[in-house]
Amino acid sequence: MTNSQAWDYAIGMIKVDGLEPTEDFKKYIEKEKKGEVTMDDAKRFLDKKYKMKEPSNA
Repeated sequence: MTNSQAWDYAIGMIKVDGLEPTEDFKKYIEKEKKGEVTMDDAKRFLDKKYKMKEPSNA
């Protein structure tokens, strides 16, 4: 399976759940497919954008 096919599969799995990747993420995926960024870069992008906040002890 190519990198591009893997991303297409992953997006398909997201859509099965009735979700749609954001435009920003779709653009980032295209950069990763072209080799402009690495998978580690993509992970950092996602971690930064979607990292859960620590629960408060209130």
